[in-house]
Amino acid sequence: MNNIPISDKIPELDIAIKAAQEASNVILDIYQKDYNISTKTDNSPVTDADLESNKIINKILSNTKYSILSEEDVDDQSRLSKDMIWIVDPLDGTSDFIDKTGEFTIMIALIQNKKPILGVIAWPTEKTLFVAQKNCGAFRYSNDKWDKISVTKIENLSKCRTIGSRHHLSDKEKEFIKKIGIKDFSSIGSSLKVGKISSGEAEVYITTTDKMKEWDTAASYCIITEAGGKMTDMLGNELTYNNKNVYHQNGILVTNGFIHNKIVNEFKKLE
Repeated sequence: MNNIPISDKIPELDIAIKAAQEASNVILDIYQKDYNISTKTDNSPVTDADLESNKIINKILSNTKYSILSEEDVDDQSRLSKDMIWIVDPLDGTSDFIDKTGEFTIMIALIQNKKPILGVIAWPTEKTLFVAQKNCGAFRYSNDKWDKISVTKIENLSKCRTIGSRHHLSDKEKEFIKKIGIKDFSSIGSSLKVGKISSGEAEVYITTTDKMKEWDTAASYCIITEAGGKMTDMLGNELTYNNKNVYHQNGILVTNGFIHNKIVNEFKKLE
């Protein structure tokens, strides 16, 4: 798995892949058994799998000496003075894990000067990885081999395939998707939405919520960008990382890039 076809890969890439693989194994092990579920202060669920995955990832990434911003740890704000940090979601799609849909992932990103320069998303149940390094392209590992991936070139909104959240799709989002003329809609859990767009299996992901946090998007940002697509907030503003406030205030828009501005312009008419 370490033979990803990137000639000038940075050493952190192998470290992130190793962390994602080892966390995947532990998560799958817990997935087959009984496990504890508790509720965090924001009412979101957390399981043994989230916490064990977090421990393993922290242990492996801490060898690099970079600060780690993780969903499951107290935020150490000394990270704000650092140029390089890791951003981690040890189990993205905890609800999907609990519901046994299989659609949950592990997300690891390395941030340099507020931008992701490396992204790894592991999909444990399918033994699949989505990986990107800045200026080196995006790749998917499945069926024991690496393939370069890229977005589609569809420019007509009515021909676009949209994916959305299974658990969090709002009426506002449904109305907006209908308004812009997109008919093909399906739902899928976790960061797999961005994996699908990056692999050319869909064109659009829209969420207007202000609940998304940096660890929900950091790895995806690098992967979609390197696959030729685009990720901004719903108003078209660039996303930055390693901020004091980790919430994305204006939702998230992920596309193949060709239809991005059309959707932003339509959304601004609603504001």
